[in-house]
Order: sequence, then C-alpha cells, then structure tokens
Amino acid sequence: MATKDRTSESATRMSEHEALMWNVEKDPWLNPNGASINLLDRPLDMDMFRQTLRAGVAKTPRLYQRVVPGFARLSTPAWVPDAEFDLNAHVREVALPAPGTMRQLLDLAAQLYAEPLDRTRPLWRFVSITGLEDGKAAIWTTIHHAVSDGIGQLRMAELYQQLSRDEPPPPDVDLDAIIAAAVEAGGAKELGGNLTGNTVSAIQASASHVARRQIGIGRRVLGELAMWPTDPRRATATAETAVETVRAAMAQLNPSESDTSSGSPLWTNRSRHRHFEWVRLDVDDLKAIGKLGGGTVNDAFLAGLAEAAHRYHRARKVDIDTVNSSFVLSTRTDAKAGGNAFTPVPVQLPAGKMKPAKRVAAVVAATEAAKDQAVKTGGMTGLSGIANLLPTSVVTSTARSAASHIDFATSNLRGAPFPVFCSGAEVLATIPLGPVAGTGANITALSMNGKFDIGIFADPAAITEPEAFRDDIEAAFADYVAAATKK
Repeated sequence: MATKDRTSESATRMSEHEALMWNVEKDPWLNPNGASINLLDRPLDMDMFRQTLRAGVAKTPRLYQRVVPGFARLSTPAWVPDAEFDLNAHVREVALPAPGTMRQLLDLAAQLYAEPLDRTRPLWRFVSITGLEDGKAAIWTTIHHAVSDGIGQLRMAELYQQLSRDEPPPPDVDLDAIIAAAVEAGGAKELGGNLTGNTVSAIQASASHVARRQIGIGRRVLGELAMWPTDPRRATATAETAVETVRAAMAQLNPSESDTSSGSPLWTNRSRHRHFEWVRLDVDDLKAIGKLGGGTVNDAFLAGLAEAAHRYHRARKVDIDTVNSSFVLSTRTDAKAGGNAFTPVPVQLPAGKMKPAKRVAAVVAATEAAKDQAVKTGGMTGLSGIANLLPTSVVTSTARSAASHIDFATSNLRGAPFPVFCSGAEVLATIPLGPVAGTGANITALSMNGKFDIGIFADPAAITEPEAFRDDIEAAFADYVAAATKK
C-alpha cells in the first residue's frame, strides 16, 4: 500500500500513559490490550505472509523490541532490541474443527485473547485460522496497548495488507542482521541481559530521565507564571482549571465520591470470563442516524447502544435513566504507525424511553460536555504520571473500582474506505475486540469499505445474556435506520 512509508514510533522509553497500561496488566482483570479478527475469503499464503511480516518488522523497530523495566520505577520502562527475536514465536497456525461456524470463530477469538502475551518478548501475536465454512479463513491479531493505540495499529496493519489480491510480496530482508545491528548499537545485551551488573548505569539513566522530566515540568510552570502579570485573568483561569483537575482526579481515584447511583443495576458483577459477539451495519446508515439529531457517526453509534441498553432492561422489567459509558478521544496530531495519543472519556448516556431523534440529540449534548471536561482537566491520562509513582496494588485496586462503575466502554475506529487484501486473501471484515478491563463490556466499532463492524466483548458475569444484548443492538439500529430513512 502507498502508505507503507509511514514513520513509526521511535521513543526509547514508554510515555507515562503507556507505562501505566504496562503496570496495570499485572492484574489480569485489567488487561488493557485490544485484538481483532480479520475475516478472509480464503486462507492466507503463509509463505508470503511471513515474508511480508519480516519486511514490516524490519522497518518498525517497536515490533522487534522488548521491554526493560526502569530502575525502581524512577523512570518509565525502556524499549530495547530483542537479541533473541524469533518470528515463529509471534506467528501461529490453527484450524477450526468442523463445521467451522462463525460462532466457533468468535469463541476461539475470546479464547486466544485470554492467553497473555509473553512480556519477555516483543508484544504482539498473529494467529492464522483455517477450517471456516465456505472455504473462508481468518487471522487473529493482538498488539500490546503499550505499543500502540487503535489508530496506530490500523496504520501498522498497512505493513502486511495490500491493495490487490495479486500484489507481489516485498523483497526478502535479512531480519536477523538488522536486529543484530540494532542490538549492537543500543547495547541491549548489557541493559537487558545482566541488569545487576550494570546497576549504577541503570540508576544514572533513570535519574537522568527523571531530571529531564522535572525540568520540563518546571519550565512549563515558570512560563505560566511569567504570563500572569500581563494577563491577570490567566491566573484565575489557571486556578479554576487546577480545581477542576483535582475534582476530576478525586472522582477517578475514588468513585464513591462521584455519582454512581445511576447506571445499570443488572450489570454490576465482574469476572475474568469473556463472551464475543458481532453486529454488522452500513456506514451510510450510521450517517443517516446521526443526522436525526445533528450528530456524527459516533453519536449514532452511542445512541444505538443506549437504545439497546434500554431494551435489554425493559425486557427484564428494570427501569433505568442512564448507563455509565466511556468513549475514546484521540489526541493524535501525527501520521505515525504505532504509538499512543488518546484519552478515555467517561460519559452517561440517556437510557430511558426516548424517540430516536431525541436520543441522538441527547447523546450529542452528553458527549460534547464530556469532551469539554476532558480537555479542561487533561482527561484520565492526566493522572498517569502520578499513578506510576504509587504501589501497583494501589493503582490496580483503584482502577478496578473505577472500571466497576462503567457499564460498557466504547471506541470507534476508522479503517480503509476501500477493499484490502492480506497475502492473497481479501479482508471481508475486521471485527475488533476492545479491552474489557473490569468494565461490563467493551463495544468497539471499526468502519471499513462502507461497512461498520461492531465487536461486543462482554463479561458474562455482568451482561448475563450477551446473545440477547447483541440481538437488542441489532434491532435498535434496524429501527433507527428505519426512522432515519423513512420519507
């Protein structure tokens, strides 16, 4: 693809937010990683796929780097080349038993997600899946969230996807030689292989990182103070923002201080179990729904989910006014493959009885207010630097408590608006598995080639009838489409 020449993320250390995701994963309930199933019209050409992957890994250092922790948490973890990199450790092949139904594929995806990544190796895995009905196949993909957010991962997919079925593979590369040179240049053997023999240098590197970080903070503070005499209102505005940030922090660190009385009374239990469902819509239908209330595709997406939540509870004779949700606000300003630039934004969605246009408009108002609050306070990511200095047990227990009040988290990703292929196979659908991470469910959508695929990754201890909820989502959108397109 023409966009394969993107630059990739090259920072030598994790950002504070990436480090937080790396640390909280020590509690398996809080796995922050996403995954996806690419449904294919036929099996991959595995020789071509491996050759394509080698070329992609060669020009994306993050894919051959592993993580080395910072010393005593004085600094964030570092990325170093893996001197023992083995492509076979990251690519597997499995076959579904007959008859190879979509239900079997979705169940396998949930099972593969439960298998943790090896934290001593580069943090990604592909699984080629054959044996589906009608000669179809699939490829399951996961990349650690510390490597990339959803947008960055879609850009990284350009490394192994093509624009036509018969596009030739890239020239073969000597990946071992490239990694060996990177290891030699970076001193990775010493840093990662024998940390105890280099404790002094590790402390010096960590202390230097902390000093640079604190100097940067100090410069920003001094620059802000310097502006106060010329603009007295700036001091007041800064103080108000600080108060808002503290309030937001307290609400996130101690959910009992915020309004948790609303939300679903049915979706309160939590477990490590997962159930995966899929709903497919047309992008044009989402656009039409959004226009009902002056909203976007994402507003239409959230409105349909809120309507489905209303229907699920109504069928069980439970009245609710709102559901506690969240959406992802991208803060990305670059075109890099990989990396992280986002903040999750909590929002309460209207879940009472409501006409489609009114619900979409209410969602627009709720999301705009939530975005304004996130921009004002820096969002949840503003707490990452503080959280990384706390004991992991404190951070994970706090994160669990906060997540337990989210009925479902959401994300909405935009893929290619044209057909794509993967080593001789056409990608028929890309179905995302977003991180549940202690919430009741993660519902992530991905638009590609005119289709809007919704992956519903639920905790069945919370949403005890996930198949029924999936049916409610499908029915809600069908009714909203009818309302949006009637003459």
